[in-house]
Amino acid sequence: MLSTSWVFWALLSAVFAALTALCAKIGVNNIDSDLATFIRTLVILGVLGMILLITGKFHETRGFNMRGCLFLLLSGLATGASWLCYFRALKLGDAARVAPLDKLSVVFVAILSVTVLGEQLSLKGWLGVLFIGLGAILVSLG
Repeated sequence: MLSTSWVFWALLSAVFAALTALCAKIGVNNIDSDLATFIRTLVILGVLGMILLITGKFHETRGFNMRGCLFLLLSGLATGASWLCYFRALKLGDAARVAPLDKLSVVFVAILSVTVLGEQLSLKGWLGVLFIGLGAILVSLG
């Protein structure tokens, strides 16, 4: 049975993100970073297509609306841009320095979720965001 804990899935995501950085750095070594991003995208499309096919979720249209689709489209464009930039950075720099800077997205998400979505963070939460930002910068400079 799959865990329903968001913490479980977030930590698993972090593990896979770490593997992504290592595998991508090795894979992009002798190939154009944009082509590497395209190959990665094809793999993701294939895997997700198989998951949707096997689980019968291709027919799940409940909840579709234009606003949601627009924001999913924008999210897809942002993901593509992020991947292109990430692979370019990996091509040019060390994975141990690129990945921490990429994690500054945590800082940006905190700021944007508060200003755009109206979410709230405690003082302890903001301190954590500050330390993540400082840590990412320090690791990338080291």
